[in-house]
Amino acid sequence: MQLISGFSRFLRSGWHKPVTPALAAVFLAFSAPQVSAQSLFSPAIRVNQDIVTWYELEQRLQFLNVLGLPGGNEADVREALIEEKLRKQAMREAGVEAAPEAVQLGIDEFASRGQLSTEQFLQLLGEAGVDPETVRDYVADQLAWRDYISSRYLSQARPTEDEIDRALGQTGGGGLQVLLSEIIIPVNPQTVAQTELLAEEISRLETIEAFSAAAAQYSGAATRNEGGRLDWLNISNLPPALQPVILGLQNGEITDPISLPNAVALFQLRGLREVATAAPRISKLDYAAYYLPGGRSAETLARAAALREEIDTCDDLYGVAKDQPVEVLDRIEASPSEVPRDFAVELAKLDRFEVSTNLTRNNGQTLVFLMLCNRVRDLGEDTSRADVANALAQQRLQAFASSLVEQLRADATIVQE
Repeated sequence: MQLISGFSRFLRSGWHKPVTPALAAVFLAFSAPQVSAQSLFSPAIRVNQDIVTWYELEQRLQFLNVLGLPGGNEADVREALIEEKLRKQAMREAGVEAAPEAVQLGIDEFASRGQLSTEQFLQLLGEAGVDPETVRDYVADQLAWRDYISSRYLSQARPTEDEIDRALGQTGGGGLQVLLSEIIIPVNPQTVAQTELLAEEISRLETIEAFSAAAAQYSGAATRNEGGRLDWLNISNLPPALQPVILGLQNGEITDPISLPNAVALFQLRGLREVATAAPRISKLDYAAYYLPGGRSAETLARAAALREEIDTCDDLYGVAKDQPVEVLDRIEASPSEVPRDFAVELAKLDRFEVSTNLTRNNGQTLVFLMLCNRVRDLGEDTSRADVANALAQQRLQAFASSLVEQLRADATIVQE
């Protein structure tokens, strides 16, 4: 896995995740890619009155490959540089550019993620063939475009109070739903350190495809067969502590590793939408947990599958547990914040009387047969209005930005050499 990734994510979100000092070795492991060129400073692409030189193309390829960022092939880089020129033309006409001190701060903070000074960071890039101006131009474009889109569209992107109410499920209108992928990595006392390192590496993945591949390889959840992909969930179904974390993500971003009993979880946001159906807040979760000895052995999983076919409601579990020790069955009604985090995550995926067998207890020796009995809803506000308002605004700003680039491209004259 890449030791460092998500540069654009860092610029958007300001996250600071430490990476291994071995980063320095990565820079020196790459040699400059071969780009067909007549002269390094002759045009490779013409975008209206501006040009992209072969040198710019080569520099961007090397920059992305050294940092392990996605899109590090010539076709993708050409598309990215065309869009960058279109953005710069729009920003030039509007008189928008990134302040030098903001650009420098962006570079400083990114270098610090690799436990490097800015001078060390730029020196290592230079030794890999990347000019410091390539870095500055890349950062400046990201920052200036963010400011330009915000200044142009923020007034249109801000949700109204009614829209926030609907997203929170407080009216008869709509609600907010998220499309997530998950990785649940089982852990025991012998594998804690190894699992934590693996989870940190996964959290730095950049693409949906890479996260999906990691889910298929490492996740212990049943969704690993679908690359960790979950269906649309009402944001109100998620544990209260997780809701602002998810709403703070942009598409493709991944949470920091989340500690669960006997596991570490990561979630990637694949989509966010407003829906017409109301999703009221949840005041209580009513659920049952029946504990089966044997952990995730084939025999125990088969027994759980058979039990799932035998029962229809939570009350049926009382008959199953009859004459067994009282501790084999828990029937609990609690507020979402009081539910164990791993239970809460699993219950968020379930409809009434559906079952999860993804969890274990007793260091993996006991399988949890977890059934959702009911969700008791009210009009509470565990997710802040500010979190929801920001998520809606960011979603709309991204849509405005994509639409503007498409329009600029449709009106442009583009010639590729």
